[in-house]
Amino acid sequence: MKFVDSLIMSVKAGRGGNGCMSFLRERFKPNGGPDGGNGGRGGSVIFEATSNLQTLADLEYMHHIKGENGDHGKGAARNGRAGDDKIIYVPCGTLIYDAETGEGCADLVEPHDRFVAARGGRGGRGNRYFASSSRKAPRFCEQGEMGEEVKLRLELRLIADVGLVGLPNIGKSSILAAISNAQPKIANYPFTTLSPNLGVINTGDERIVIADIPGLIEGAHENKGLGLEFLRHVDRTRLLIHVLSLESGDFDAIVEDFEVVRSEMRKYDPELDERPFFVAGNKLDEVPEEFVPELTAQLADYFEKKGVSFMTLSALTEEGIPELVKRVTKFTADHPRPESSVRLYALEEKPLEKMPNRKRMKIQIISMHGGGYRVLHYKLEKAVERYDFSQEENVARFTKLLRRYKVEELLEAAGAQPGDLVSIGYKDFNFYPDYYPEETYDEEPEPELEEFEDGGEEDEDE
Repeated sequence: MKFVDSLIMSVKAGRGGNGCMSFLRERFKPNGGPDGGNGGRGGSVIFEATSNLQTLADLEYMHHIKGENGDHGKGAARNGRAGDDKIIYVPCGTLIYDAETGEGCADLVEPHDRFVAARGGRGGRGNRYFASSSRKAPRFCEQGEMGEEVKLRLELRLIADVGLVGLPNIGKSSILAAISNAQPKIANYPFTTLSPNLGVINTGDERIVIADIPGLIEGAHENKGLGLEFLRHVDRTRLLIHVLSLESGDFDAIVEDFEVVRSEMRKYDPELDERPFFVAGNKLDEVPEEFVPELTAQLADYFEKKGVSFMTLSALTEEGIPELVKRVTKFTADHPRPESSVRLYALEEKPLEKMPNRKRMKIQIISMHGGGYRVLHYKLEKAVERYDFSQEENVARFTKLLRRYKVEELLEAAGAQPGDLVSIGYKDFNFYPDYYPEETYDEEPEPELEEFEDGGEEDEDE
């Protein structure tokens, strides 16, 4: 399977269904009351971690993901069906970032971890909802809200118990094949492995996942040789095995190779310097027999002074492989996997958008480049989104909101002239001030305005 560990996609939740304006018409009830149903909520887009995937390849060509729209409300008090949530399965270890700001959103580590990337829009309310003792026959309804839309960057950091690290062409893939059930590509040239391979040692009590990290070179922390693409897969391992090639038989060259890898990992993430590790000298079969005792003694003495465990092996002849497996299983038994403690970003529910306090909220008038003005105000923008202006009563409701917040006076104070373009939310209007008596400013809000007041219907419905 193709290994994909990074991609960008846009996510858009479903739009809420529109409310319905309808009146009951039955035999013997020629003037029945309002019975328009509410629109259904739009479907959300949710990412869920699963252990059945090891790569993001399934999502490589899914550049745009959309949630299902909610159904519109209907007459006879029938509410629209809510849109189904769109669940996107990703491998455990997937990090989700906001592609525009770079902010971390979620770290899906354990199976069934979930992250709601975009919430579906709320359904519009039908005219039945607005009936009251003072308004028997409301002839208006609401439109559904748009679903949230966001651009995300997904990055996979493999969750493995053990990581095999080292320079290219030193036999890491051969070791993985020898100690596990993996069948990686093996060849005698550098960068044979261009993506991490995973193998499993089944001890009966647990499954130990081993990752063969593609070869690192000097400058990997600066992304030379795709270094950053490889190094990030080391982050979540519990144990590192530094593999060295003994093929050259040159003590100084072998030690230098070790120091290069340690230095690159240290520069990438200083915390990796504290990660438990031991060193395995591979390709022992390539060293002439008369040089083996002296070389292994020199290396053992060098690493002993550093307080690092050292062993030799040959993946080809499987000499030392049983000892390697024994070391790995003993370490994992002594250091149980810490469940969920490796999260880079906590799984936190995004708080629902709360309305600002009306008393502390001020209208902002912005003069646009090229002419026109934009009005910034949370409740006015929400009203524009929800009101259907093809219905006369909604136009009247919106006019009352403008009067209540004295928008026309503020526009005139900003220099707006009759006929100027004014934008509120995604709607554009031409400014023609409607002068009205001063005393209407402080009148009590009518029932339809209460939904935009603090603690009103809007908050309760959320």
